[in-house]
Amino acid sequence: MSLAPRAVLVHRTTEYEELLARHGTHGQAAFQLAARGRSVDEVRERHERNGRALAEVAAAVPLRWRQARVERADLDRFLFVPEDVVVVVGQDGLVANVAKYLTGQPVVGIDADPGRNPGVLVRHRPRDARRLLPSAAGAAAARTGADLLTMAEAVTDDAQRLLALNEIYIGPPGHQTARYTLRAPSAAPEAQASSGVLIGTGTGATGWLRSLWQQRASALPLPAATDARLAWTVREAWPSPVTGTARVEGLLGAGERLGLVVESDRLVAFGDGMEADALELTWGQSVRVGVAETALRLVG
Repeated sequence: MSLAPRAVLVHRTTEYEELLARHGTHGQAAFQLAARGRSVDEVRERHERNGRALAEVAAAVPLRWRQARVERADLDRFLFVPEDVVVVVGQDGLVANVAKYLTGQPVVGIDADPGRNPGVLVRHRPRDARRLLPSAAGAAAARTGADLLTMAEAVTDDAQRLLALNEIYIGPPGHQTARYTLRAPSAAPEAQASSGVLIGTGTGATGWLRSLWQQRASALPLPAATDARLAWTVREAWPSPVTGTARVEGLLGAGERLGLVVESDRLVAFGDGMEADALELTWGQSVRVGVAETALRLVG
């Protein structure tokens, strides 16, 4: 007999909870914010909206289903299983945070605070959960009924692997200069010194990647979320007698890889802003980034 689906509710600590953890009580938090000309009321109201959204979604889980909750900080220690239906209650970025830990499970994005989020990935309201969860479980069994969002993958020469839904950043962990040799498809290698390299998906083209693209006034056609392509850009490449700036952006199709050979003491590679879950890269090490075989199954 097959197991009943498990609804995994993913959420993150609210700003109000962080204030209480820092200051101990509501009164102390209110006092500290008031001293800075701010009010705790708005933060608490957002916290309460988030709590109501979580409660409404939890109540919508079918009675025969199993249920679990996981906080953003614990994602790297949580074991997702094939029969899970993942319900992200929060911001768009939280969907990206969970994507790298999944292997094809359907994801339902619930916007806990409509009006504050773009809603690119958290497309639904809490009231929609009762209708969406059974259909998401059916889609999981049939592997249909969801948008397949392209993900990026970085693999090092010692077989470390990193997945990301929005983008992968490779560069210095602080404000130093990254030094490396860039190996782009169909181009000669180029030694570079820069602030790092960003490789993004079509989903990421609505965020950090797009801001760099706009800042550069680039003519590069950014991919759509379901396109099996990535866009890459070099941040602040520096010309010198030994480093060039001829190759600073491009596209990667399915099967193509962007390679970097590290020529700094230490660089890092992390995905979707999860700096605590980064790959450590040392001098002489190489890393290759391309379209991942895994895709995020986002319920539309």
